[in-house]
Amino acid sequence: MDKDRVKGKMDDAAGRAKRQVGEWTGDSELQAEGAAQQVKGKAENAWGKTKDAVRDATDEAKRKHEENKTRKEMEHEQRREMEREQRKKDVA
Repeated sequence: MDKDRVKGKMDDAAGRAKRQVGEWTGDSELQAEGAAQQVKGKAENAWGKTKDAVRDATDEAKRKHEENKTRKEMEHEQRREMEREQRKKDVA
């Protein structure tokens, strides 16, 4: 989990608490501050999710690339082995 997601969840929760306390006490400035902190937290969380998704997609692409590379190496080795066998038959 990306650190921005953690920070975003913390800001969202803190903002929610501030906003709620502002509502209970009738402090509109605290309500607004809490709402703004909630928005900031939600944005940070969304950014963290985006970074996680990009990281996951990159990791998957790398894994597939390595898989294909290994498969091609195996196919190449099989062709070389078939050619060796054919040469042995031709010599015999």
